[in-house]
Amino acid sequence: MLENPRSPRVRAVAKLAKKAARAGSGLFLLEGPQSVAEALTFRPQLVVELYATPTALERYTDIAQTAVDAGVDVEFVTEHVLETMADTVTPQGFVAVCHQFPTSVKDIFFAKPRLVAILEEVRDPGNVGTIIRAADAAGADAVVLTGRTVDLYNPKVVRSSTGSIFHLPIAVGVELDDVRVRVREAGMQLLAADIKGDDLLTVRAEGMLVEPTAWLFGNEARGLPDEKLALADRAIAVPIYGHAESMNLATAASVCLYESAFAQRS
Repeated sequence: MLENPRSPRVRAVAKLAKKAARAGSGLFLLEGPQSVAEALTFRPQLVVELYATPTALERYTDIAQTAVDAGVDVEFVTEHVLETMADTVTPQGFVAVCHQFPTSVKDIFFAKPRLVAILEEVRDPGNVGTIIRAADAAGADAVVLTGRTVDLYNPKVVRSSTGSIFHLPIAVGVELDDVRVRVREAGMQLLAADIKGDDLLTVRAEGMLVEPTAWLFGNEARGLPDEKLALADRAIAVPIYGHAESMNLATAASVCLYESAFAQRS
C-alpha cells in the first residue's frame, strides 16, 4: 500500500493536474468511481495505473471485478495519499492515470457522421465536459475542440463529462477553418448557435435539422465573432421565453444537439 503522500510516484500523479505535465507525458488524471468504471469498461487499454482505497474497493465491487476482467491491477493507497494525487478535495476513493487518446479530425469526418459538436474558444472546463456528455447522450458521432478551446484532459473537463470522453471520438487542437473544410467534404451543414441567429423553432419547422449537421458553439462570454459566424451556413438562436438574461452555453448546446437528434430520428 502506498502510504507516503510525498513519494515521487504520488507527486508524479498529482502533477497531471497541470497542463504542462500532461503535455509532456501524454497522460491525464481520472478521478472518481463513475469515470474509472467507464474507462475500464470502454477503454481499459488506456489505463496505466489505478489507485483505490481499500474501503472504496470494498464498496464498489463491480469496479473491482471490471478491473480484474480488464487485466488492470489496482494498487491500494491511503485516503491521504489519494487526496494528494487528486485534483478534487473528495476523489471518492479512486484515481487513475490514463493515456491521452485524441482522434484525428480527418478520421471523424471520413466516417460520414450525421451529428457533430464543434467547440470554438470555449474556456470553461465544466461547459466543455457537459457538452461532451450532452453530445454523447444525444447520440452525436463526435466532438471537435479547436485549439482555442480548453484542454480536453483538464481534470474539470474529464470530471464533468462523467466518463463520456470514453464513449465517442474527440478531436483536439484543430483550426476552425480546417474543420469547416472537413464538414463540407463530409456533406454536412454547419449551423452556429448564436443569440443573433434565427429562432430554433423556425429552423425546425423548415425541416433543416433533419440534415447531417455540425453544430458550432462559441465562447461563453463573447459568443462567435462575425468572421467565425460567416463560416456557418446559418446562425440559430435558442429562444428564451421567460425572464432569464441569458442561457448557459452547455444548456443551449444540449438543446441544439437534441433538436437535431429528434429531427434525424423522427
